[in-house]
Amino acid sequence: MRVPTLVKTAAAVTATAAATSTGTSTRWYRRLRKPAWQPPSAAFPLVWTPLYGLIALAGARTLDRSEGPERAAFARGYALNLALNAGWSALFFGARKPGAALAGIAALNASNLVLLRRAARTDRPAGAALAPYVAWTLFATALNGAIVGLNRGR
Repeated sequence: MRVPTLVKTAAAVTATAAATSTGTSTRWYRRLRKPAWQPPSAAFPLVWTPLYGLIALAGARTLDRSEGPERAAFARGYALNLALNAGWSALFFGARKPGAALAGIAALNASNLVLLRRAARTDRPAGAALAPYVAWTLFATALNGAIVGLNRGR
C-alpha cells in the first residue's frame, strides 16, 4: 500500500465522518422512541472511529492492488459508498426522515456487499478490513427499522 493512496482514502473517509457527525444529539432525536437494545450514545463514536480507519485502509489496499477497469470500478464504488454513508445521516438526522433513511441504508448495505466482494477479490486483508463495517451497518439497519416502527404516526 502506498502512502499517497492512503492519504487520499483517509481524506475521503474523514470528509464522510465529518458530514455524518452533525445532528446526532438534537432534541428531535432524543425525543424519539428507541429500542431497549440501542447502544448508549457514547458507543457510536467509539465504533465508528476504527470503522472509518478500516474503510480507509481497505480502500487504499484495494486501489493499490488493482489496475485498469477493475481499479476504476472499485474507485467509483468506493466513492458511491461514502456518499451513501453520509447520505444516511443527512436523511435521518438532517431531514428527520427515519423512513427515508431506512431506504438509504438499504442501498448502503447493497453497496457495502459489492465493495466487500470487490475488495476481497483483489486483496483478502482488505476484504477482511471491510467486514466489521458491513456488520455494523447491518446492525444500524435493524436499529433504524426499530426506530421507524416505534415512532409510526409521530
